[in-house]
Amino acid sequence: MDKYFYDDNNGLWYELKGEYYIPCLTLPTEEERPIGIWGQRHLRYLKEYRKATYTNLLASGRLNAYLAEIDEQAEDMFFRLVKQYADKQDVTEQLKADQPLEWVRRMNNIRSAVEEVINTDLIYT
Repeated sequence: MDKYFYDDNNGLWYELKGEYYIPCLTLPTEEERPIGIWGQRHLRYLKEYRKATYTNLLASGRLNAYLAEIDEQAEDMFFRLVKQYADKQDVTEQLKADQPLEWVRRMNNIRSAVEEVINTDLIYT
């Protein structure tokens, strides 16, 4: 028996493993883009709760690009919402200069609220 053979019907190469021919499959190459914390959280969510979506993205070679896009959207949303919340709650540089501890407390509350919004609307959906 040959170690490799080509099937004209489906266009695949097969390799002999023991007594069985296994198709020689490889994932398509994908451009590597950095994935931040938001993309990693979404990846964890996909692996645990959306296995079909995760498998489809992985098999098609689009997983890294998809996660990088989610990460970029989340980062943009985070900075935009923090600025909007700070403006709405009158958290200014003047407050930072006059009452630094109060400014830190308010900014931490704003960051927590914004993280919750992003997790609910973008990461865990």
